[in-house]
Amino acid sequence: MRDPSARAWRRTSFLLGALLIAIVGWIAYPHVRNIIVPPEITAAARGRQRAEELGCFTCHGPLGRAGVINPGSKYESVPPFHEGTLMMFAKSDQELREYILHGAPAAKLQSEAYLKEMRGQAIRMPAFADFVSEQDVDDLVAFLRASSEMLFPPEGPAADGEELAHELGCFTCHGAMGSGGHANPGSLKGYIPGFYGPDFAELVRDDEELRAWITNGGVPRLSDDPLASFFLERQRVQMPAYGGFLEDKQIADLMAYVKWVAGEEWREMPLQ
Repeated sequence: MRDPSARAWRRTSFLLGALLIAIVGWIAYPHVRNIIVPPEITAAARGRQRAEELGCFTCHGPLGRAGVINPGSKYESVPPFHEGTLMMFAKSDQELREYILHGAPAAKLQSEAYLKEMRGQAIRMPAFADFVSEQDVDDLVAFLRASSEMLFPPEGPAADGEELAHELGCFTCHGAMGSGGHANPGSLKGYIPGFYGPDFAELVRDDEELRAWITNGGVPRLSDDPLASFFLERQRVQMPAYGGFLEDKQIADLMAYVKWVAGEEWREMPLQ
């Protein structure tokens, strides 16, 4: 006769082994996913993540949109990154880099009046030169440029589309200037895609698909695919369908703006 205690032990060992495999699989899932389906977030999205890690939003406010009160500062608070405020402090990408690395552009650090002004306020911009890589700085500058709201599409449908995108809150999910990267649990890559880059090229093949994403919240090419639909249905943040809320011109304007962003001509534009 078989020993009941041995059978019980084998059963317990099997269950413990299965539980261990499940736990390891659950812990390893994001890492395995990133190997099988590598994330392709934009430089601006990486910059936002790095800014979070460096504590930038502690002073500049959530996503750099509302700085905290700064006693002694003539501006009364730490400046945000958006609504053109950036241009009051940095006139070029190089000056943005110098703020990140050294706390201020070289010309300001050589000005006794500027240094006196800084000593008179409670919060001062720190220097991150010892804490960031060259890639970090490139990504942070990309994020600051995207957040600045100082890179404008040409007048016409694209400009009208940008204004409408702000009104609809598109950037809340898709990131500053559609740079993507905000977390989306359950999605294939774990984040919301942007309006440009490899993810966008895969999700939007042509104008018909772009219109379908805006009006219906998806495209048949993916919703009819068993694997793609599994992740689309599983992801927690779903793309809304705006077809019943927008006029044809508004949809065309949004398409024009997204296509302008996807074209990436703004990469070479100076802050204006």
